[in-house]
Amino acid sequence: MGRVAYARIAPNEDLVRCIEKLCLVNGFRNAFVRGALGSLVDGCLGTNDGKYLHIKGPAVEIVSLAGEVREQPDGSLSAALSGVVADPEGNVYGGPFIPGSNIVCMTFEVTLEEWLPEKP
Repeated sequence: MGRVAYARIAPNEDLVRCIEKLCLVNGFRNAFVRGALGSLVDGCLGTNDGKYLHIKGPAVEIVSLAGEVREQPDGSLSAALSGVVADPEGNVYGGPFIPGSNIVCMTFEVTLEEWLPEKP
C-alpha cells in the first residue's frame, strides 16, 4: 500500500469521473476507495441484466461505497465503484455506479488509498 488522500468533490461533478481525476492529481496509478460520505442529485446504478436503474432525487444519499481505480493498458485510469444508495423516501438500492450519470448534490468526501502492485 502507498499514500492516502482525502478529498472533497464539489457539487455538479460526476462521482466516478472525479475519483479518476483525483487519482491523477495525486499521482495514484491504482487505488482503493476506503471511505465516502455524501449525496447525489440523482443516482444511476447498473443491474444484473445489463440495464440501468435511475434513482430519482434530489439528494440520493450514499449509504456505502467501495471500489478501485486501475491503470489501463493505454495509461488511462478507470474507476469501478459499487455501493448502496437511499432515495428521499428511504428506499434502498445497490449496484455499480454508472460513469457520467452520478452527479454530486452538495459535496462528497472520499478517502483513497494508493495501491502499489508488485512488478512481475
